Amino acid sequence: MVWVMLGPLAVLIAKDIGLNAAQKGLMVATPVLAGAFLRIVAGVVAQHIGPKRAGILAQLVVIGALAAAWFIGLHSFEQMLMVGVALGVAGASFAIALPLTSQWYPSEHQGTALGIAGAGNSGTVLAALFAPGLAALFGWRNVLGLAGLPLLVVVAVFILAAKDSPARPAALSARSYFKLLVVPEAWMLMAFYSVTFGGFVGLASSLPIYFHDQYGLSPVIAGYVTALCVFTGSMLRPVGGAIADRIGGLKTLSLVYLVAFAALMAAATGLPAMPLALMAFVVAMGSLGIGNGAVFQLVPQRFRNEVAIMTGLVGMTGGVGGFYLASSLGFSKYLTGSYAAGLSIFAALAAVAFVAVVLVLRREGVWSPLVAQQDAAE
Repeated sequence: MVWVMLGPLAVLIAKDIGLNAAQKGLMVATPVLAGAFLRIVAGVVAQHIGPKRAGILAQLVVIGALAAAWFIGLHSFEQMLMVGVALGVAGASFAIALPLTSQWYPSEHQGTALGIAGAGNSGTVLAALFAPGLAALFGWRNVLGLAGLPLLVVVAVFILAAKDSPARPAALSARSYFKLLVVPEAWMLMAFYSVTFGGFVGLASSLPIYFHDQYGLSPVIAGYVTALCVFTGSMLRPVGGAIADRIGGLKTLSLVYLVAFAALMAAATGLPAMPLALMAFVVAMGSLGIGNGAVFQLVPQRFRNEVAIMTGLVGMTGGVGGFYLASSLGFSKYLTGSYAAGLSIFAALAAVAFVAVVLVLRREGVWSPLVAQQDAAE
């Protein structure tokens, strides 16, 4: 919820401190990029001190950052970027939650279990639903302070209820982390996630601005329609994991990218009516949500003992994809007066990912272990 909350507030923030379209895009993209690189740090910390301790530490950092931002006040683009970096810690928590979950479940249930844990990104729905309305009542700066209240409840529940698995693997050496970067499957999974999760979080951050600019919706109504899109993608993530458990992650991804390409290209045409655009983005977000679950069904199948660091690596590239999409939409609007170029290029990336999945499914050699895991899942 907190990671992407600048997106639903962006229209009000931009009006208050005078941001152009490109600056709005960079502002909402900064937490995504910061969260991407901090996932590597979070994955390493979770390996060494345990996911529970790492989770507590991350939550306290975010609560402290929100309290400081609310107390000091924010009045410039540069200050908003600094807050965005701090909110990136919230996005990095993904690299803690998934290893905590994965270590409790056998391989045949990894897709479903990690899909349910990953559905925590449904918190982006709460940001879209409530942040604009609360900002209209109390001001957007006070919303940052209010956001700390549910986080206090969550960290208390987490301290009491979360447990590290007794099967938690020993921490890897720094050299072991680098060894993963020479494994071809690691890079392919990172690339796949940069499109699925990158598309999801990039749109979650940008759609409030898009619906306001493109169809003249108020910030509150734009938040509501964004929430519908995000809810679809979030709730279908566990479904994607379950489908991948049944038919294989790669086969699931091949369908995901094809549907996402078609929906994003439809949106890029500048559909004349808002309901049509909403339908296109619901389909796009739904398919990308399924894809997120499918990718993380594959991660523990191939990297069972390195889930924490692989979650960080794969999650990082997902965040980089989200940063690219959110910022490119802002620059597309700023330079051309339209979002068409930004959406079309990302749709093309989905098409490239589709071709890559098909080639992997047909190829032997270095990919045979991953394909074999798929066959076993079937």
